[in-house]
Formats: sequence, structure tokens, C-alpha cells
Amino acid sequence: MEHFLTLFFLCPFVFFITSTCGQDSVCSRPVMGENVEMEGLQRYFSPGVEIALSCKQGYTTLLGPRKIVCTTSGEWTKTKFKCIPKQCPYPDSLLNGEVYYEDTVYQSTINYTCNEGFTLIGAATAECLDSGTWSTPAPECKPVSCGLAPVPKLGMVVYDRKIRGNSTDYGTQVTFRCLPPYAVFGNARAECTASGKWTAAPECRVVTCPPPENISHGYMSSNDKRAYDYMENIKYGCNGDYVIEGSMQIVCQQNGRWSQKPSCNAPCSVGIQRGRILYKGQKIWIADLSPNKVLHKELVSVYCMDKGRKCGYAVPTQCINGKLKIPECFEEPSSTEYTLHSGSLPSEIAQC
Repeated sequence: MEHFLTLFFLCPFVFFITSTCGQDSVCSRPVMGENVEMEGLQRYFSPGVEIALSCKQGYTTLLGPRKIVCTTSGEWTKTKFKCIPKQCPYPDSLLNGEVYYEDTVYQSTINYTCNEGFTLIGAATAECLDSGTWSTPAPECKPVSCGLAPVPKLGMVVYDRKIRGNSTDYGTQVTFRCLPPYAVFGNARAECTASGKWTAAPECRVVTCPPPENISHGYMSSNDKRAYDYMENIKYGCNGDYVIEGSMQIVCQQNGRWSQKPSCNAPCSVGIQRGRILYKGQKIWIADLSPNKVLHKELVSVYCMDKGRKCGYAVPTQCINGKLKIPECFEEPSSTEYTLHSGSLPSEIAQC
């Protein structure tokens, strides 16, 4: 009887163990990659149960399948399901501005700035939305505007480019001019700045110059002993064989002084007694150069002897305000050699 009772109490325990050990293993809630969503909040799943996978808002599927199944071994079926951020279009460049961004995926941002002298019209930032589009359209950079340039009293304004209407864009430049006898005092140039204002305009003031002086060996177009107005001019000329150097005209300048006067430069005589020269492309015996005179800055060549090669060569020299330097290689022949043996002179023999 005691043995029977022992078996009776042990039998339920043995049956329970046998029954439990025969069941399949359950699956724990799977751990998926970042930005992957699963249905429900259940922690344990029986074999054969499927779970649908999806991507969080702003992300899109890269690989599949999109379902996993709990197997009898207590493990989920394998999947390469992955979620990547949605991509927004690459932004276009901003005319007269700059675009700054590190990426163009979901939640990335763009910052827009304009160059100096331009104003941003639109949003300065944009964010890549979960729809794969930017939160705001690209802005524009429009130039800062100034009004028309101020016109000085008794003066005028000349624009560098054609102007329409009553406004001018940043960077527009002008030149100020005054009506004679007035002259510009201050900067004759002005510009529409990034602040929307013009740089300072000059004044127009009366300017006169004292009576000009004549130049040596020259004459003037007027000898009036009076004050001359701004921009009035005087012309100069030279007497005889003197050659003018510099501008023939001087002008009364803004500072009340005349522009630089020219000078009259003297002719030169060729300082040799016997020999032949090359002048204006022709060989001339010095005795035939009548008068013995070449003008300022004219070239004359004398002939020298290359004794080693026994040939002659021409060496040029230039008249500079009455002075003509004879090259050192020139040897003036004796009167006998010049008269009786002129054919042996450097100018007459074979040239090097």
C-alpha cells in the first residue's frame, strides 16, 4: 500500500516533465538594425509566427525580405532587410552666393549666404524632409540697390554702363565732371556700395592758372597776360631747325597749374672733316653735307675699319639736343689719303 501511494504522488510530476519537454522553443523579440520598425510590442513568439518589418519615416528599404519567421529552434529566419535615409536632390549653385552642406540625406541641412553687395531673398536654410524633398525652395541673391548718383552743382555724372529707371545696382560706378571753369575737388569716381549708398561726391570749384611762360627757342599760340580757366590750353612751336619734344599743347589743370611744357632741342653738326657718312639711307661725303646739320634725334652713321678682317662697318650715332658723339672706332684719314686714296677708306672697301 505504501509503495502504491508513492507511485501515485510521483506520476503527475513525471507526466508534467514529459509533456513540457516535448514542446517547441519560443522566440524572443528580435533585435533589428537601426531605423527598422516591427509591429506590436510582444516580447515572445511561438514557432511559425511572422513579423512584418518596415522602415521608420524618412528612411527607405535597401534589401529584403520584409518578413521574418520564428522557427522551432527558437531562432528567427535570416534577413538582410536594411533601412537607409532618403536622399534629397543635390542643390544647385547659388548665383552671387554660396551653398554650404555636408550631405543631402534625410534631416541634412543646407545653409545659403550671399556675396557682399547682395541680399538673400528667401529662406537662409533648408532641411531634407522624410519625403525626399527640401523644406524650402532655393533662395535668390539680388544685388543691393542705390538710388541715382548725386549730381554736383555745376557738374554732371557719367555712368559706366547704361542705367534704367531710378535705381542702380551694387558695384555701379560713375565719373563726375564739372563745367569749365569749374574743376572736380575730391574723388572724381564714385560707386554704389554694399550698404546701398554712394561713396562721397566731389565739389565743383572755380580753377584758374597764371599766364604761361614761353619756352627757349620757341613761341606760344597766345601771349595774353591773363588768368586762364580750367581746361584752357596753349600751343607751342619751335623756331628754325629746333625740334619740339613733348606735347605741343599744355592745359590748365585741376590743381591750378599748367601741364608739362615741351622743349625745343637744337640740331647737331657732324664733327668730322674728312670721310663718308650714312645719313637717311644714303652715303654722303661729309663735304657734300651742306649745311653740316642733322636734327634732334636723327641718326648718322660713320664708318670704322675692322683691321683684322680688313673690312669696313657703319656705326650709328644719334643727335641729342645739339650733341652728336663720334664713335671711338672712327679714325679720320689724312688729307692725302682722303684726296688720293679715298677708295681705301672704310666706307669704300668691302663691308663686314
